[in-house]
Amino acid sequence: MGYCAGRPNLCGRGFLSVKDTPAPIPVTVIGGYLGAGKTTLVNNLLRQADGLRLAVLVNEFGELPIDADLIESRDENVINIAGGCICCSYGSDLIEALRTLEKLDPAPDHLLIEASGVALPDVIAQSTTLITRYTVDGIVVLADADLVRRHGTDKYLAGTIIHQLGAADIVLLNKVDLSCPGAIQEIRHWLGDVCKDTHIVETVKSKISLPALLGTRVEPLLLNSDHNLPHADHHSVVLSIGRPIDPHILAERLSDTTFGLVRTKGFVTGLDGRTYMVQTVGQRCAAAAMSQPVEAIGYIVCIRCGDVIDRDALLAMVGEVQAAVD
Repeated sequence: MGYCAGRPNLCGRGFLSVKDTPAPIPVTVIGGYLGAGKTTLVNNLLRQADGLRLAVLVNEFGELPIDADLIESRDENVINIAGGCICCSYGSDLIEALRTLEKLDPAPDHLLIEASGVALPDVIAQSTTLITRYTVDGIVVLADADLVRRHGTDKYLAGTIIHQLGAADIVLLNKVDLSCPGAIQEIRHWLGDVCKDTHIVETVKSKISLPALLGTRVEPLLLNSDHNLPHADHHSVVLSIGRPIDPHILAERLSDTTFGLVRTKGFVTGLDGRTYMVQTVGQRCAAAAMSQPVEAIGYIVCIRCGDVIDRDALLAMVGEVQAAVD
Protein backbone atom coordinates (compact mmCIF):
# COMPACT_ATOMS: atom_id res chain seq x y z
CA MET A 1 0.00 0.00 0.00
CA GLY A 2 1.11 3.53 -0.55
CA TYR A 3 1.04 5.96 2.34
CA CYS A 4 -1.22 8.95 2.15
CA ALA A 5 -2.33 11.76 4.42
CA GLY A 6 1.23 12.76 5.13
CA ARG A 7 2.70 9.27 5.63
CA PRO A 8 5.97 8.36 3.89
CA ASN A 9 5.32 6.81 0.48
CA LEU A 10 6.77 3.31 0.51
CA CYS A 11 5.16 2.07 -2.68
CA GLY A 12 3.08 4.10 -5.03
CA ARG A 13 -0.25 3.69 -6.72
CA GLY A 14 -0.40 1.97 -10.03
CA PHE A 15 -1.71 -0.82 -12.21
CA LEU A 16 -1.38 -4.30 -10.77
CA SER A 17 -0.55 -6.73 -13.55
CA VAL A 18 -0.74 -10.39 -12.63
CA LYS A 19 -0.12 -11.82 -16.09
CA ASP A 20 3.61 -11.22 -16.31
CA THR A 21 4.64 -11.06 -12.67
CA PRO A 22 3.89 -13.21 -9.62
CA ALA A 23 1.24 -11.98 -7.21
CA PRO A 24 2.62 -9.45 -4.74
CA ILE A 25 3.17 -10.54 -1.15
CA PRO A 26 1.79 -8.06 1.41
CA VAL A 27 3.98 -7.37 4.42
CA THR A 28 2.96 -6.31 7.91
CA VAL A 29 5.74 -5.22 10.24
CA ILE A 30 5.02 -5.75 13.94
CA GLY A 31 7.02 -3.49 16.23
CA GLY A 32 7.07 -2.37 19.84
CA TYR A 33 9.36 -2.39 22.82
CA LEU A 34 10.31 -5.50 24.78
CA GLY A 35 7.38 -7.11 26.55
CA ALA A 36 4.66 -5.18 24.75
CA GLY A 37 2.97 -8.35 23.42
CA LYS A 38 4.39 -8.89 19.92
CA THR A 39 4.94 -12.61 20.44
CA THR A 40 1.41 -13.10 21.74
CA LEU A 41 0.00 -11.18 18.78
CA VAL A 42 1.83 -13.34 16.25
CA ASN A 43 0.59 -16.52 17.90
CA ASN A 44 -2.97 -15.15 17.97
CA LEU A 45 -2.81 -14.40 14.25
CA LEU A 46 -1.42 -17.85 13.47
CA ARG A 47 -4.34 -19.41 15.34
CA GLN A 48 -6.76 -17.51 13.11
CA ALA A 49 -5.01 -18.33 9.82
CA ASP A 50 -7.51 -21.08 8.86
CA GLY A 51 -5.82 -22.00 5.59
CA LEU A 52 -4.21 -18.62 4.98
CA ARG A 53 -0.50 -19.20 4.37
CA LEU A 54 1.21 -16.85 6.79
CA ALA A 55 4.98 -16.53 6.85
CA VAL A 56 6.63 -15.11 9.95
CA LEU A 57 10.13 -13.67 9.98
CA VAL A 58 11.90 -13.11 13.28
CA ASN A 59 15.41 -12.02 14.09
CA GLU A 60 16.10 -15.07 16.23
CA PHE A 61 13.93 -18.05 17.14
CA GLY A 62 14.60 -17.44 20.79
CA GLU A 63 12.66 -14.18 20.51
CA LEU A 64 9.50 -15.85 19.19
CA PRO A 65 8.42 -19.01 21.02
CA ILE A 66 5.68 -20.28 18.71
CA ASP A 67 3.08 -22.09 20.80
CA ALA A 68 4.00 -25.76 20.86
CA ASP A 69 0.59 -26.99 19.70
CA LEU A 70 0.95 -24.98 16.48
CA ILE A 71 4.28 -26.53 15.45
CA GLU A 72 4.33 -29.46 13.03
CA SER A 73 8.11 -29.66 12.60
CA ARG A 74 11.24 -27.56 12.86
CA ASP A 75 14.88 -27.52 11.83
CA GLU A 76 17.71 -25.07 12.36
CA ASN A 77 16.13 -22.12 10.55
CA VAL A 78 12.49 -23.01 9.83
CA ILE A 79 9.45 -23.87 11.90
CA ASN A 80 6.60 -25.49 9.98
CA ILE A 81 3.26 -24.53 11.47
CA ALA A 82 -0.11 -26.23 11.11
CA GLY A 83 -2.14 -25.05 8.13
CA GLY A 84 0.77 -24.27 5.81
CA CYS A 85 2.24 -21.36 7.80
CA ILE A 86 5.96 -21.10 8.43
CA CYS A 87 8.28 -19.19 10.73
CA CYS A 88 11.87 -18.39 9.74
CA SER A 89 14.72 -16.52 11.37
CA TYR A 90 16.65 -13.97 9.35
CA GLY A 91 19.49 -13.06 11.70
CA SER A 92 21.47 -10.22 10.16
CA ASP A 93 20.35 -10.77 6.55
CA LEU A 94 16.73 -9.79 6.08
CA ILE A 95 17.03 -9.39 2.31
CA GLU A 96 18.33 -12.93 1.85
CA ALA A 97 15.45 -14.28 3.93
CA LEU A 98 12.97 -12.30 1.83
CA ARG A 99 14.47 -13.69 -1.39
CA THR A 100 14.19 -17.22 -0.03
CA LEU A 101 10.55 -16.75 0.95
CA GLU A 102 9.49 -15.34 -2.41
CA LYS A 103 10.74 -18.52 -4.11
CA LEU A 104 8.40 -20.76 -2.12
CA ASP A 105 5.72 -22.57 -4.11
CA PRO A 106 3.05 -21.83 -3.15
CA ALA A 107 4.14 -18.40 -1.99
CA PRO A 108 2.96 -17.02 1.34
CA ASP A 109 -0.35 -15.15 1.28
CA HIS A 110 0.95 -12.62 3.80
CA LEU A 111 4.27 -11.97 5.51
CA LEU A 112 4.59 -10.90 9.14
CA ILE A 113 7.93 -9.50 10.27
CA GLU A 114 8.37 -9.23 14.01
CA ALA A 115 10.89 -6.52 14.75
CA SER A 116 13.14 -6.79 17.77
CA GLY A 117 12.21 -4.65 20.75
CA VAL A 118 14.64 -1.88 19.87
CA ALA A 119 14.29 -2.02 16.07
CA LEU A 120 12.70 0.74 13.99
CA PRO A 121 9.77 -0.84 12.12
CA ASP A 122 9.65 1.75 9.33
CA VAL A 123 13.28 1.01 8.46
CA ILE A 124 12.42 -2.69 8.19
CA ALA A 125 9.37 -1.88 6.07
CA GLN A 126 11.47 0.27 3.75
CA SER A 127 13.97 -2.58 3.36
CA THR A 128 11.30 -4.99 2.13
CA THR A 129 10.49 -2.69 -0.80
CA LEU A 130 13.97 -3.32 -2.22
CA ILE A 131 12.43 -6.54 -3.57
CA THR A 132 9.60 -5.61 -5.91
CA ARG A 133 7.40 -8.57 -5.05
CA TYR A 134 6.80 -7.31 -1.52
CA THR A 135 4.35 -4.51 -0.75
CA VAL A 136 4.08 -2.86 2.65
CA ASP A 137 0.57 -3.49 3.93
CA GLY A 138 0.99 -1.84 7.30
CA ILE A 139 3.09 -1.15 10.38
CA VAL A 140 1.57 -2.24 13.68
CA VAL A 141 3.24 -1.18 16.92
CA LEU A 142 2.28 -2.63 20.29
CA ALA A 143 2.49 -0.51 23.42
CA ASP A 144 2.25 -1.73 27.01
CA ALA A 145 -0.47 0.46 28.53
CA ASP A 146 1.26 0.49 31.90
CA LEU A 147 4.79 1.20 30.68
CA VAL A 148 4.74 3.01 27.35
CA ARG A 149 4.60 6.52 28.77
CA ARG A 150 7.36 5.77 31.28
CA HIS A 151 9.54 4.32 28.51
CA GLY A 152 8.59 7.16 26.17
CA THR A 153 9.92 9.75 28.58
CA ASP A 154 13.01 7.84 29.72
CA LYS A 155 16.20 9.63 28.73
CA TYR A 156 17.70 6.42 27.35
CA LEU A 157 14.64 4.86 25.70
CA ALA A 158 12.53 7.83 24.61
CA GLY A 159 14.11 8.25 21.17
CA THR A 160 13.46 4.64 20.20
CA ILE A 161 9.94 4.49 21.68
CA ILE A 162 8.80 7.75 20.10
CA HIS A 163 10.21 6.70 16.71
CA GLN A 164 8.45 3.32 16.88
CA LEU A 165 5.11 4.89 17.76
CA GLY A 166 5.46 7.59 15.13
CA ALA A 167 6.04 4.99 12.42
CA ALA A 168 2.83 3.07 13.21
CA ASP A 169 -0.26 2.91 11.07
CA ILE A 170 -2.00 1.25 14.02
CA VAL A 171 -0.95 1.29 17.66
CA LEU A 172 -2.24 -1.61 19.73
CA LEU A 173 -2.47 -0.27 23.28
CA ASN A 174 -2.09 -3.63 24.95
CA LYS A 175 -2.71 -4.94 28.48
CA VAL A 176 -5.41 -2.34 29.13
CA ASP A 177 -6.99 -4.75 31.60
CA LEU A 178 -4.07 -4.15 33.96
CA SER A 179 -4.65 -0.38 34.20
CA CYS A 180 -7.55 1.67 35.51
CA PRO A 181 -9.78 3.53 33.01
CA GLY A 182 -8.47 6.92 34.12
CA ALA A 183 -4.90 5.87 33.45
CA ILE A 184 -5.85 4.55 30.01
CA GLN A 185 -7.39 7.89 29.08
CA GLU A 186 -4.21 9.69 30.14
CA ILE A 187 -2.10 7.31 28.06
CA ARG A 188 -4.35 7.78 25.02
CA HIS A 189 -4.04 11.55 25.39
CA TRP A 190 -0.25 11.24 25.58
CA LEU A 191 -0.21 8.94 22.55
CA GLY A 192 -2.33 11.47 20.70
CA ASP A 193 0.47 13.99 21.13
CA VAL A 194 3.24 11.54 20.28
CA CYS A 195 1.69 9.96 17.19
CA LYS A 196 -0.95 12.36 15.95
CA ASP A 197 -3.81 10.89 13.90
CA THR A 198 -2.56 7.30 14.31
CA HIS A 199 -5.32 4.79 14.98
CA ILE A 200 -5.14 3.46 18.53
CA VAL A 201 -6.82 0.15 19.36
CA GLU A 202 -7.09 -1.09 22.93
CA THR A 203 -6.35 -4.80 23.37
CA VAL A 204 -6.10 -7.41 26.09
CA LYS A 205 -3.50 -10.15 25.60
CA SER A 206 -2.89 -8.82 22.05
CA LYS A 207 -6.28 -10.10 20.87
CA ILE A 208 -7.49 -8.63 17.59
CA SER A 209 -9.21 -10.27 14.64
CA LEU A 210 -7.06 -11.24 11.68
CA PRO A 211 -9.26 -9.39 9.12
CA ALA A 212 -9.02 -6.18 11.13
CA LEU A 213 -5.24 -6.25 11.20
CA LEU A 214 -4.30 -7.88 7.89
CA GLY A 215 -7.30 -7.15 5.66
CA THR A 216 -7.73 -10.80 4.75
CA ARG A 217 -10.86 -12.93 5.03
CA VAL A 218 -13.08 -9.97 4.09
CA GLU A 219 -14.41 -11.55 0.88
CA PRO A 220 -17.48 -13.12 2.58
CA LEU A 221 -18.37 -9.66 3.84
CA LEU A 222 -18.14 -8.25 0.31
CA LEU A 223 -20.43 -10.95 -1.04
CA ASN A 224 -22.87 -11.00 1.87
CA SER A 225 -23.30 -7.98 4.10
CA ASP A 226 -25.03 -10.16 6.72
CA HIS A 227 -21.62 -11.62 7.62
CA ASN A 228 -19.84 -10.14 10.62
CA LEU A 229 -16.33 -10.36 11.97
CA PRO A 230 -15.97 -13.08 14.62
CA HIS A 231 -15.01 -10.70 17.43
CA ALA A 232 -17.29 -8.92 19.86
CA ASP A 233 -15.20 -5.74 19.98
CA HIS A 234 -14.81 -5.29 16.22
CA HIS A 235 -17.56 -3.90 14.03
CA SER A 236 -17.93 -4.03 10.27
CA VAL A 237 -20.20 -2.54 7.64
CA VAL A 238 -20.29 -2.94 3.89
CA LEU A 239 -20.68 0.19 1.77
CA SER A 240 -22.45 -0.22 -1.56
CA ILE A 241 -20.97 2.05 -4.25
CA GLY A 242 -22.85 1.44 -7.47
CA ARG A 243 -21.61 4.41 -9.51
CA PRO A 244 -18.08 5.09 -10.81
CA ILE A 245 -15.91 6.97 -8.34
CA ASP A 246 -12.36 8.32 -8.05
CA PRO A 247 -10.71 5.41 -6.19
CA HIS A 248 -7.70 7.42 -5.04
CA ILE A 249 -9.76 10.16 -3.42
CA LEU A 250 -12.05 7.52 -1.91
CA ALA A 251 -9.07 5.74 -0.33
CA GLU A 252 -7.75 8.98 1.12
CA ARG A 253 -11.13 9.91 2.58
CA LEU A 254 -11.62 6.45 4.11
CA SER A 255 -8.28 6.82 5.93
CA ASP A 256 -9.49 9.99 7.68
CA THR A 257 -9.31 9.39 11.43
CA THR A 258 -12.73 11.02 11.80
CA PHE A 259 -14.28 7.68 10.86
CA GLY A 260 -12.07 5.65 13.21
CA LEU A 261 -11.66 2.81 10.71
CA VAL A 262 -8.80 0.46 11.35
CA ARG A 263 -9.11 -1.30 7.99
CA THR A 264 -11.08 -1.03 4.75
CA LYS A 265 -10.95 -3.12 1.59
CA GLY A 266 -13.05 -3.58 -1.51
CA PHE A 267 -13.47 -3.02 -5.23
CA VAL A 268 -15.05 -0.13 -7.12
CA THR A 269 -15.43 1.04 -10.69
CA GLY A 270 -13.13 3.96 -11.41
CA LEU A 271 -13.90 6.99 -13.53
CA ASP A 272 -12.01 5.34 -16.40
CA GLY A 273 -14.26 2.27 -16.28
CA ARG A 274 -11.62 -0.03 -14.81
CA THR A 275 -12.01 -1.99 -11.60
CA TYR A 276 -9.91 -0.76 -8.70
CA MET A 277 -9.02 -2.34 -5.39
CA VAL A 278 -9.28 0.22 -2.60
CA GLN A 279 -7.83 -0.51 0.81
CA THR A 280 -6.64 1.30 3.91
CA VAL A 281 -4.97 0.39 7.17
CA GLY A 282 -4.91 3.25 9.62
CA GLN A 283 -3.83 6.24 7.55
CA ARG A 284 -2.03 4.14 4.97
CA CYS A 285 -4.12 3.94 1.81
CA ALA A 286 -3.92 2.67 -1.74
CA ALA A 287 -5.97 2.30 -4.90
CA ALA A 288 -4.77 0.08 -7.74
CA ALA A 289 -6.37 -1.07 -10.99
CA MET A 290 -7.01 -4.79 -11.32
CA SER A 291 -6.19 -6.91 -14.38
CA GLN A 292 -8.19 -9.97 -13.30
CA PRO A 293 -11.97 -10.32 -12.99
CA VAL A 294 -13.38 -9.45 -9.57
CA GLU A 295 -16.61 -10.98 -8.28
CA ALA A 296 -17.81 -8.31 -5.85
CA ILE A 297 -17.47 -4.90 -7.49
CA GLY A 298 -18.99 -1.84 -5.88
CA TYR A 299 -18.55 -2.82 -2.25
CA ILE A 300 -16.14 -1.68 0.47
CA VAL A 301 -15.78 -3.48 3.81
CA CYS A 302 -15.11 -1.08 6.70
CA ILE A 303 -13.79 -2.40 10.02
CA ARG A 304 -13.59 -0.53 13.30
CA CYS A 305 -12.44 -1.66 16.72
CA GLY A 306 -14.40 -0.55 19.75
CA ASP A 307 -17.09 1.97 18.80
CA VAL A 308 -19.75 1.26 16.19
CA ILE A 309 -19.32 2.59 12.66
CA ASP A 310 -21.24 5.65 11.50
CA ARG A 311 -22.55 4.26 8.22
CA ASP A 312 -24.50 7.43 7.42
CA ALA A 313 -21.37 9.57 7.71
CA LEU A 314 -19.48 7.21 5.42
CA LEU A 315 -22.25 7.20 2.82
CA ALA A 316 -22.37 11.00 2.95
CA MET A 317 -18.63 11.09 2.31
CA VAL A 318 -19.01 8.74 -0.67
CA GLY A 319 -21.68 11.04 -2.04
CA GLU A 320 -19.34 14.01 -1.71
CA VAL A 321 -16.58 12.21 -3.60
CA GLN A 322 -18.97 11.27 -6.40
CA ALA A 323 -20.53 14.75 -6.56
CA ALA A 324 -17.11 16.35 -6.98
CA VAL A 325 -16.82 14.87 -10.50
CA ASP A 326 -20.46 15.12 -11.60
